[in-house]
Amino acid sequence: MDELTSTCHALKEWAIAIQALETGNTIMLLRKGGIHERGGVFQVAHEQVLLYPTYEHQQPFLLKPEYANRVCPVTSGWHPETIKISSFAQITDVLPISDEDVVNQLLPFHIWNDNFICDRLKWKASQPLFILLLRTYKLCHVEEIPYKEKYGGCKSWIDLERTINLQNSQPVLSDSEYSNMVINIRTVVGNKIYSSIT
Repeated sequence: MDELTSTCHALKEWAIAIQALETGNTIMLLRKGGIHERGGVFQVAHEQVLLYPTYEHQQPFLLKPEYANRVCPVTSGWHPETIKISSFAQITDVLPISDEDVVNQLLPFHIWNDNFICDRLKWKASQPLFILLLRTYKLCHVEEIPYKEKYGGCKSWIDLERTINLQNSQPVLSDSEYSNMVINIRTVVGNKIYSSIT
């Protein structure tokens, strides 16, 4: 990874998913594309991104039990007054999958359940489900930023109003741990790899 010292680019994701990335319980996110994304199609805007936690759309019934029990649903439109940014990630692989059998075989590698997978595959059925593999790093200090209205909405990528320092961040997983998890996932996916970002 090129040495990045600071960034304002962020990827929005459920807070519970970011917690799982930060503890090394997963390296995988699943994406179909936000309503407000360009052309309604998911694209990786930046390879190195801050992880921005969201709460509004977290649904316990779409998560495996061990994660569902840790989510407190909030009302539509709710957001905290300040957002805590505690990690960033290098997106190393982007794998578009349309085969339901392959997606089901990936169940052990992420936090969502069968209901989520079924829902994601059916929504925009002509488009693949994108598997993102992320090497996550914990920031040296948790940064707390004020919520801005422009950060809201159904979009994956946002730019924060200020850059956040990434220096002295520590990888959640060792090189070998991360590599082994990537190999295991690629083995399931087979030759359907779309891009491996280096």
